[in-house]
Amino acid sequence: MLAKIVAIFLVVIGLLGIFGKLRMPGKAQLTNKKCPRCGRYRIGRGPCGCGKENS
Repeated sequence: MLAKIVAIFLVVIGLLGIFGKLRMPGKAQLTNKKCPRCGRYRIGRGPCGCGKENS
């Protein structure tokens, strides 16, 4: 009985992982938040740490 519960739990977690990869919410917004020069994520409105201004 316990093995059956664990197996169902693992299947459900696997399905959630598959559907999560298919539809990543906010992915377009995250790519716009990267610095075009160094690729790091920018926080706030100021310039990036690499010295290039935000565009």
